[in-house]
This record gives sequence, C-alpha cells and structure tokens, in this order.
Amino acid sequence: MDTQDLCLVGAHEIRDLLGVSRQRVYQLAGRSDFPKPVAELTQGKIWSLNDIETWIETHRSAGRQR
Repeated sequence: MDTQDLCLVGAHEIRDLLGVSRQRVYQLAGRSDFPKPVAELTQGKIWSLNDIETWIETHRSAGRQR
C-alpha cells in the first residue's frame, strides 16, 4: 500500500462516521469482527479509514437484509 493513500482515523472520527458516542466506538472496537487498529498511540488507537468504511458498509448491508 502506498503511504500517500493511507488515511487514519481515531475514535472521534469513527464516532462522527457512525453517529454514535465515543463509548459506543470502544464497545464496537472490542468486537471480534471490528477492524484491528493499525497502531496504539498514547492518545489512543488508530485505524485505517478504508478498513472502517468497509466494516460500516458490510454491517449496514447486513442490517438491511434482516
């Protein structure tokens, strides 16, 4: 992967993408199907935006099928 294409997000950005609380982001992050963070910094975990967007799309699709 080209590092110029790598976009990273933290809990705050994920919260904005999902429209949920920060606490809910960390609950979701504890799930086995949630993307693994690419790094853990002093300020918290960070994830690949692409991984998060893929996870969101997969789970929104699954919700529509119910």
